[in-house]
Amino acid sequence: MNDRPAGAGGIGRPGVGARPVRTGADITASTAVRYALVPVPRLSLAAVARLSGLHPDLIRRFVALGLVDAERDFAGRPVFDPTAPAVLARIQRLRTGLCLNYASIGLVLDLLDRISMLEAALRRTGTRSETPPWT
Repeated sequence: MNDRPAGAGGIGRPGVGARPVRTGADITASTAVRYALVPVPRLSLAAVARLSGLHPDLIRRFVALGLVDAERDFAGRPVFDPTAPAVLARIQRLRTGLCLNYASIGLVLDLLDRISMLEAALRRTGTRSETPPWT
């Protein structure tokens, strides 16, 4: 499962932050800006810390490193997607299971996201090579 949106190191991920509005002839179904019809539920830093079992300062560090996406509410406090505890659990599994530092965890997460996207594209096209998948 893909716990984290694709992107390089937490910068420019789709669905995070404000995206520019495109005008003119270059608007297609894939480039049009989409807005949610209902408000997306957000979790506070305290709620994410409680659900993930991590200290809020560690979560702030993950946000600063670009491992977890956070937005700011009207008061300037960080708010998270409902998937943030799952992303934090994935980061902790990589940290404890493979003894990776946080910089390498970002790279590993990006590679795992890319593999998931490629496997999904392969499933959509329905073509397979003669060699079995490596996973």
